[in-house]
Amino acid sequence: MKGSYILILRLAESRECKIGKLGTILFKKGYYAYVGSAMNSIEKRILRHLSKNKRFHWHIDYLLKISHIEDIFYKESERKEECDIAAIMQKKFSSIPNFGSSDCSCKSHLFFSTSRERFIEECKRMGMMQFYKRSKR
Repeated sequence: MKGSYILILRLAESRECKIGKLGTILFKKGYYAYVGSAMNSIEKRILRHLSKNKRFHWHIDYLLKISHIEDIFYKESERKEECDIAAIMQKKFSSIPNFGSSDCSCKSHLFFSTSRERFIEECKRMGMMQFYKRSKR
């Protein structure tokens, strides 16, 4: 399956984290939505994100070390739509500058909210399907 996805992450407390070449960033307690694409296999990409043992390659790999994936939404597509999705998210949520967007002209591919539900509503509004929901803690 090809297309785009959104990881919804929870950060239980505010923390600083070194994000590759971006340097150290202070992440506030709350929820983050990361927009990505996988034009070969969304399933394999998501399994990689869920894996604890991986080589750090993307900005999101660093943030995943200190956060928990709560939900994953996806949208099948034959064309890369992650920048279109990021543009929609940019209008509705605050963002972390340059995160996940080093290979495009987007301001960011990582967005912040104090509400997980707002992210879920937006994913559904964009026609995305739920791929994963974290079980109760």
